[in-house]
Amino acid sequence: MATRPNGGPQSPDALVDDIEKTRDQLAETIDALVDRASPANIASRQLERLKAQFVAEDGSPRMDQISKAAGAVLGFLAVVVLIRRVAG
Repeated sequence: MATRPNGGPQSPDALVDDIEKTRDQLAETIDALVDRASPANIASRQLERLKAQFVAEDGSPRMDQISKAAGAVLGFLAVVVLIRRVAG
């Protein structure tokens, strides 16, 4: 028979209640894990993180970050064009 934390025996009704409580907690934990592991939710969180890089909390564009990204894209394109001209 199961025992209480103080060492005494636990009644069958208390044991059943304990099992049901544990089962409910486990179900909530599983639901939370499924929600976190959902591909759609993962993509949504990543999109929000990406947006946060380029849009301030007040909704205005973060020009410092936008200009860095634009510069990187332009630099990459310049390298691609240069390589094609040299190779071609």
